[in-house]
Amino acid sequence: MGKKQSDMNRRQFLHKLGLGVAVMAMDPLSVLAGETNRPQTYGGGDGQSQMTYRVKHGSGDKVSLLGFGMMRLPDSQEEVNQLVDYAIAHGVNYFDTAPMYKGGHSETMTGTALSRHPREKYFVATKMSNQRENLWNYDDSRAMYEKSFRDLRVDYIDYYLLHSIGGGGVDAIKARFLDTGLLEFLLKEREAGRIRHLGFSYHGDVSAFDFLLDHQDEYHWDFAQIQMNYLDWRHASLNKSGWRQDADAEYLYNKLEKTGVQTVVMEPLRGGALARLDDELYQRLTALRPNDTPASWAFRWVGSHPNILTTLSGMNQMSHLEENVRTFSPLELCTEAENKILEEIADVMSGFPVIPCTTCHYCMPCPYGVDIPGNFAYYNEAVDQKILPLPDKQAADYMARKQQFADGLRQALPDASTWATQCVDCEECLKKCPQQIRIPNQMARIVETLRKR
Repeated sequence: MGKKQSDMNRRQFLHKLGLGVAVMAMDPLSVLAGETNRPQTYGGGDGQSQMTYRVKHGSGDKVSLLGFGMMRLPDSQEEVNQLVDYAIAHGVNYFDTAPMYKGGHSETMTGTALSRHPREKYFVATKMSNQRENLWNYDDSRAMYEKSFRDLRVDYIDYYLLHSIGGGGVDAIKARFLDTGLLEFLLKEREAGRIRHLGFSYHGDVSAFDFLLDHQDEYHWDFAQIQMNYLDWRHASLNKSGWRQDADAEYLYNKLEKTGVQTVVMEPLRGGALARLDDELYQRLTALRPNDTPASWAFRWVGSHPNILTTLSGMNQMSHLEENVRTFSPLELCTEAENKILEEIADVMSGFPVIPCTTCHYCMPCPYGVDIPGNFAYYNEAVDQKILPLPDKQAADYMARKQQFADGLRQALPDASTWATQCVDCEECLKKCPQQIRIPNQMARIVETLRKR
């Protein structure tokens, strides 16, 4: 998408959200397109919750605008039960999992927690996680599909996704789903009602995204899941292999909206980066809304788009769940002035040399013991704290900041055998990373920072 078209779309978006203070004062959600996207309210267990809902086109499902991502669950089933109980009591009804999440245990834990509630109280989403080439066959993929029903304890799946399309481009889609006859099977399962809505999640080569939507007349996708936040809206990461990696979220969202496919959002906080802004950027937000957290701002920005069906958040602590429920009960749309501030913050953040890791842990375990997400998380924290980038080598504080970086790494990762210095550039992790990060190259950046000179 060219810059001129991108700028025009941004202006149109800001105009769409800034229809006037008087209108928003009457009904802060009335600017969402169409009566079907007007919010519904839900009386939670405390009698005060007012969760915001969106309506699924076609089926009429009233889906909570806050969705529960079940990838990073606590280890205890009791804790998972407590989180799910609180979520359902406060109007959250969309729960997103996958066979590969939490080392293969997420579906079972999710199913155990949800099955304690009436089936009409929740929508469950899971995925065909056959990304590895040894699973690119009909029998293994169908076995994975059938196992999801057993683990989730359901006889139908509300929202089913082709998981992480994009890696390998169109050729991989054909090998995984078309040549095997698997997509044809899933389309028949939707027709039979065992799948109520069929969609896909996207990372990687945008040609795969375009291919599936360009065949909408054939496949009739009900929804699609993309990474979307106010940083990715304007600043897409680029894949060094030459793919159009993770096209900016503005392009993805606009194409889905134009195609009539509703959007499920993942990574609204960009792997937590948008929840831990540095003090200078945070103060720009508190000047407008003193009591709001950076995470709340990021969620409000996503939810202000009318074509969003739900916004996933991986909430493994009750405090996170409680805060997010407050943000969405009800959601307050971002004003034009607020969108402008977030746009400016995104421009500033894009200049930081952060690593676009979302800590999904798909890359783990490393055969050489490197804690890949841990190293990246610390590196990004050092950027946030302005330890990095280092000043010129001749600067008076150059060595002091190098030492500060090394000391912080020792504190974050006490076991030196997990440091980036143990990376041998085997590239085993490359094919696992949905963000297509050149992990060995990024490890080398960390090692270079640690080098004494």
